[in-house]
Amino acid sequence: MLPNFITWDISPEIFSIGSFSIRWYGVLFALSFVLGYIILQKIFKKEHVPVKLLDELTTYMVIATIIGARLGHCLFYEPELYLSKPLEIFKIWEGGLSSHGAAIGILIALFIFSKRSKKPYLWILDRIIIVVALAGFFIRMGNLINSEIYGTVTDMPWGFIFVNAFDPRHAVEPRHPTQIYEALSYLLIFIFLLTYYYKKNGAPRTGFLFAMFLILVFGARFIIEFFKVPQVGFESNWVLNLGQLLSIPFIILGFVILFWGKKKNIQR
Repeated sequence: MLPNFITWDISPEIFSIGSFSIRWYGVLFALSFVLGYIILQKIFKKEHVPVKLLDELTTYMVIATIIGARLGHCLFYEPELYLSKPLEIFKIWEGGLSSHGAAIGILIALFIFSKRSKKPYLWILDRIIIVVALAGFFIRMGNLINSEIYGTVTDMPWGFIFVNAFDPRHAVEPRHPTQIYEALSYLLIFIFLLTYYYKKNGAPRTGFLFAMFLILVFGARFIIEFFKVPQVGFESNWVLNLGQLLSIPFIILGFVILFWGKKKNIQR
């Protein structure tokens, strides 16, 4: 008989030399930007937009993602710790990044970029979110290798025993591999967005791709959160956890943009 669980005992490090180490999470994070750049380069060339603009956009994206994700985690999930010890915010290597914080950081940075580049805000968002969805796939696979952001106990045959996440002196029970649930969701969303973009020959309805990204990504996140272990203690007894509450405004925004775009298209 096959076991009704999968033992997950993968080292987060690819290799190390003394105190220096290369970790899978960092490599996957960097790969998401490299592949994202290549895809956007093809999109920009298709629309005859100077590649120089993409280089500036990439800089905005990298900075916004890191700062937004870090501040989001510190302020949303552990505000008492980081407000009392603000210097701890800079210790990114100790972990703690928030996808909701990254989303807010990206929205702000791209708004600034749109003003500087004189490119329409929604035009930028409709294209950038294609590769953001792909980045979500790589980041969640990095979380899987790190044995973090896992799910609740399950008796399903695909349950993972995350050996490295628990004290070996205690019994480790199979858990939902919510990292895989999210990663596959984001990969499918990426495929849908990119396919739709090319199906419309590089000219999708303004705001449609961005709206669908918000609805699908944060909708998937909302559902998957039901299978996750609470990231912080104070949300343990909540009906909806913090990740779900933070997802709701993005989902609503997605529907608002979707209906606004449809109404505007009809008026034309």
